[in-house]
Amino acid sequence: MSRITVTPMTKNIGATVGNLDLTKPLSSQQKTDLKQALMDHQVIFLRDQPISHEQHKEVGKVFSNLIVHPGAPSIEGHKDIVAIHADENSKYIAGDNWHSDLSCNPEPPMGSMLYLHTIPSIGGDTLFSSMYAAYDSLSPALQEYLGGLEAEHDANPVYHSIYGDYGTAYPCSRHPVVRTHPVTGRKGIFVNRSYTTRIMGVSKTESDGILKMLFELAKDPNFQVRFEWQPHSIAIWDNRCTQHFAVWDYFPETRSGYRVTLEGDKPV
Repeated sequence: MSRITVTPMTKNIGATVGNLDLTKPLSSQQKTDLKQALMDHQVIFLRDQPISHEQHKEVGKVFSNLIVHPGAPSIEGHKDIVAIHADENSKYIAGDNWHSDLSCNPEPPMGSMLYLHTIPSIGGDTLFSSMYAAYDSLSPALQEYLGGLEAEHDANPVYHSIYGDYGTAYPCSRHPVVRTHPVTGRKGIFVNRSYTTRIMGVSKTESDGILKMLFELAKDPNFQVRFEWQPHSIAIWDNRCTQHFAVWDYFPETRSGYRVTLEGDKPV
């Protein structure tokens, strides 16, 4: 088989992958190339991939084991797939705030893989922001200070309002504010507006100020790539070094697909 193509989209983040058909079994070389492309570019995109649920899960497993989402309900027959769907009846959508998926977990996911089969006539893009680039933009003194801090990531404010009360608390965990990627060794900011509630060991005033500054970094267009979806497109991203934002500018049209979540490890 010929090698896949990887075309960078920006200097800091994002690449398109071509010469690959995910509806067919992948060779060992293709799997290796896919994993390397993700490590190199933090988020990768593929077009024209009308995959089944089983194929979706098999490709996800190239990167890691699959995990079950602690809040969102699974689709029937597939406990490790969640539906990502919005239409004229939606009161909210998943992901319309800057976040890293499930950073509230004790071992946050290493990544996610989203497949959309139906998209609106216009709009519905997803933005991704490099937390490597955000960290690299800070002064050495601030990098050193942040490197000694931990933050709380709490899902309860988010999921109780969306999914209700299952009778038990949703995940709440503490993680370093600066995370070292276990594969690349690069450092990146690891707090996000959706889940991070406070910096540990400092006053509320100081915590609020630090978090406000770090949350704003994700919004910098110099650190971002924007993906325009087409039917049967796929995005695979590394949650350990990115944040993303789903734009809800297409109401009342439909945007629909499925996502699997990839097992990660404890941040250090």
